[in-house]
Amino acid sequence: MQAAPHHGAVIGVDLGGTKLMAGLFDRTDRVVSRERVEVAGLDSDGLVDALVETVAALRSESEDDVDAVGFGIPTTIDQRTGTAVMAANLPLEDLPLRDLLGARTGLPVFLDNDANVAALAEQRLGAGAGVTDHLLMVTLGTGFGGGIVVDGRIVRGAIGAAAELGHMSIDYDGPPCVAPNCPGIGCIETFASGNALARDARAYAGANPDSPLGRAVAGGEPARGETVLRLAREGDASCIALLERLGERLGVALANFVNIFNPGMIAVGGGLSPALDVILPAARRVMVERALPPGNRFVEVVAATFGPDSGMVGAALMARDGLADTPHA
Repeated sequence: MQAAPHHGAVIGVDLGGTKLMAGLFDRTDRVVSRERVEVAGLDSDGLVDALVETVAALRSESEDDVDAVGFGIPTTIDQRTGTAVMAANLPLEDLPLRDLLGARTGLPVFLDNDANVAALAEQRLGAGAGVTDHLLMVTLGTGFGGGIVVDGRIVRGAIGAAAELGHMSIDYDGPPCVAPNCPGIGCIETFASGNALARDARAYAGANPDSPLGRAVAGGEPARGETVLRLAREGDASCIALLERLGERLGVALANFVNIFNPGMIAVGGGLSPALDVILPAARRVMVERALPPGNRFVEVVAATFGPDSGMVGAALMARDGLADTPHA
C-alpha cells in the first residue's frame, strides 16, 4: 500500500456562523477562484445545500480535475464517523456530514472543526511558518473558535472534539453563553466574540441614543462589529473602548491558554480581524499580567496572516493531507 498520487485542484470551505467562504486551489495551491455565501437563518438542509452548491460552482470553474474538498465546520466533530455532533451557532446536530457531503459532491471529503483547520493554515503557511511547531489559534467571528497544532499536527483529542476553547467557563456565576446551542455558563465566547460585541454595542446604543453609535443604529446600521469598527476608525472613543474591552476579555482567555498549553505562538484571526489593531494590544497586556512566567514572556500573540481566510486555506491543506494519507493498492 502507498499514498495515492494527486496532482489536481482541491477546494477548501470554511463555514461560519453567518457566512461561508470557499476557495478553489489549483495544483500549485494558488487560489484561483473564491465564493462567499451568506448562510444566516438557514436550517440544516439549507446549510448542506449551500455547501454542496458552492463546491459545484467552484468545481465548474476549475481547469484541473478537483481531487478532494475539505470542510471546516464550526461544530464538535466525531472523527470516527465524520459526524458533525453539535454546533453552538448553527442548526447542525448529529449529522453524518462527511458521508452526506461525499455522496452529494462525488468527491473525497475531509472534515474538521473550522478553527482546527485555521490553526493548521497559520502554523504551516502563515504566522507560525518556520517559527514554531506549537501554535494555538483563536478565531474571533460570530463565536470564539479554538484550534491547537503541536509538532505540526492538529490536536483533535480522543475522538476529534478537542479545542472548543470558546466554551471554557471563566465566570462560574456568569450569564448563559451567547451561543444559542451551548449549555454553558460564563463561557469565554460570552465575553469575547462577534455576538458579545454586538450585545455590548446594542446596550451602549440604547443607553446613549445621542452618541455616534446610538445615532448610527437609529439610522438603520446594525449594532455589530462592522459599525463599531467604522466609528472607531473615525475616532469615536466609545467604540474604541468597546473594542478594547473585548480585547481585555480576550486577554483573560489567552492567559488561561498560556498556562495550560504553553504555546509558542497564539494567532488570532476570524471575522473580527480588521479590528485586531485595537483588540490585540489590550489582549497582550492582560495576558502578560495574568499568565504565569515563563510562558507569558515566551509566547507571541499575533494577528493571523490569512485573517478571515485562515479556515478556507486550512480546509484545503487538510484535503491535501487527507489525500496524501489515503492508501491505495
